[in-house]
Amino acid sequence: MIGTHCDLLIVGAGPAGLAAARAANGRGLKLVLLDDNPLPGGQIWRARAGQVATEVGQLPADVTLLTQTRVAAALGPRQLLLEEAGGSRTLTFDTLILCTGARELLLPFPGWTLPGVTGAGGLQALIKGGVDVADERIVAAGTGPLLLASAATAQQAGARIALVAEQANRRAVLAFGLGLWRWPNKLRQALTLATPRYRPGTWVEAALGSDRLEAVRLRQGDRRWEVACDRLACGYGLVPNVELAQSLGCATLDGAVAVDEHQRTNQPHILAAGECTGIGGNELAQATGRIAGLVASAQLDAVASVQAEARAWRRFAVQLARTFALDPAIARLAQPDTLVCRCEDVSLGALVGHADWTQAKLHSRCGMGACQGRICGQATRVLLGWTPPAPRFPLQPTRIDSLLTLTEDER
Repeated sequence: MIGTHCDLLIVGAGPAGLAAARAANGRGLKLVLLDDNPLPGGQIWRARAGQVATEVGQLPADVTLLTQTRVAAALGPRQLLLEEAGGSRTLTFDTLILCTGARELLLPFPGWTLPGVTGAGGLQALIKGGVDVADERIVAAGTGPLLLASAATAQQAGARIALVAEQANRRAVLAFGLGLWRWPNKLRQALTLATPRYRPGTWVEAALGSDRLEAVRLRQGDRRWEVACDRLACGYGLVPNVELAQSLGCATLDGAVAVDEHQRTNQPHILAAGECTGIGGNELAQATGRIAGLVASAQLDAVASVQAEARAWRRFAVQLARTFALDPAIARLAQPDTLVCRCEDVSLGALVGHADWTQAKLHSRCGMGACQGRICGQATRVLLGWTPPAPRFPLQPTRIDSLLTLTEDER
């Protein structure tokens, strides 16, 4: 059990959150680190028992680690409603570090709701969670290095990789690869993940099948062809998770939590680090996490050297974003009858003609399902140019007993 108050709260126990907790070590703070997964490590270290054990073992003794705990709502500038498997509680804090990470950008195309179609990171999570893909034929498609990582995970689990379809053109991908000498460990990773099945300038136009996925139709320039497969892992990059930050009044910039060089947000008691502040990879997440932990624990004299490291990784992030920018053709794949909101079965045709997200939601229930617009909200940003929905209380579907706990606390 923990009390109802802590000096420093870190939300998210991925690479950034773990780095922040280690950096704040030894300063006498009552520190709580929480994550909604069963184990710390985030998506990047999911199911890597040795890596997770090492990271947790390096946590200071004064850190309380709460897993399978999620933030249901922000109740005030320094108070959160937490939901756990065994109940709920409110927790206040003096300082907060947001390390809420990112999620996949999933874009609709004909057949994308067929069983067997997942996100690229989603397939990784399934495999690491124990799903058997041995001997299955897999196509990975979309954009970014996650495609290669997902294909490698599947191949190591015994799957057969039919194709890795990268929508970025060959020239951009080649230039990116030739520039990786500036980041040697990224070059080593790229060489490790390389596969002869990799096809730049290629994307999935449609997933084909009746009851489940049977094949995909691909396009490369003017050429179209079909490839039989059992699974399609399709992702178009990552989107920062900013809903909690927004509900606490933190400003955003280009879809990410806006921070200064010390990882401070516009709220004086809140810092942010990792992918929620911009997509840049594991190394940048750890560097910004260390900065946030040092600043939150008043170790400003140690910040400068880590900032230099973070700047180097931000340069990598810029190259990453430039190389894998979406081809406009991707936004034109969805047809009028293609579902955009899977929770409420709302098609693109039902959304076209509305002025914005709010109007479309009132007329079609788009975004009113379990994901609360997290998937379809980002999809309509790309497809229709709409601003994604603002977070509302509660931040995600929440148990009735959690809300009753809140009511009791207010009495």
